[in-house]
Amino acid sequence: MNDTTQVHEHDDELDEIDEIDDHLVEDDPDLLRPAALPWRRRTAIEMVVSGLIGLYTSFVLSIEALTLAADKDAKLSCDLNSFISCGTVAKSWQAELFGFPNAFLGIAAEAVVITLAVALIGGVVFPRWFMLSAQAIYTAGLVFAWWLFQQSFFEIGALCPWCLLITVTTTLVWAGLTRINVRDGHMSLPGRAGPWGRRFVASGNDWFITAAVLVLFGAVIFAKYGWTLL
Repeated sequence: MNDTTQVHEHDDELDEIDEIDDHLVEDDPDLLRPAALPWRRRTAIEMVVSGLIGLYTSFVLSIEALTLAADKDAKLSCDLNSFISCGTVAKSWQAELFGFPNAFLGIAAEAVVITLAVALIGGVVFPRWFMLSAQAIYTAGLVFAWWLFQQSFFEIGALCPWCLLITVTTTLVWAGLTRINVRDGHMSLPGRAGPWGRRFVASGNDWFITAAVLVLFGAVIFAKYGWTLL
């Protein structure tokens, strides 16, 4: 037996060991099945609460948009100063990107996500294609919400408290939906990272990431506007 043959045999043995290790990592019946109902309910309840807050906020923004449509000089309840002014934001072109107030989209989106979350609380397990479709649509909503914040922060130069709340609730709902999709294996990192990702969210560690994002969100706002927010 020459050296080349020995090297190939050694490589084959290593490949077999890797396959066995991968199999053992994947062979976790608790993680290969959909999440237990109590775990799913906790996440879904958070989605419902966030969705309801977002729905209420969208209604408020819709009413304010109609108020401004009737009277361009109307003063809104959250027009506190030149920096905290819903009216300034609502009069910008970004507030009606699709030709109507963005808040109308929020009403539709939050109503759908609340319905989805309530079904999850009831124990409904949706097929993979449905959950991935919901993930894709709500990810677009998340990007839109953060884009609006970026525009408000850098371009418009004023903040709308209701809009900021929408950004927070959209982030929380997206995090909850992502948590379920990762835990149930609908979304998976490649190789051995897949089971690790499911364990990561199953133990609730992703909450720290979500909290860190929101803390950074608040810190960036405070760093620019400081006590003028009050």
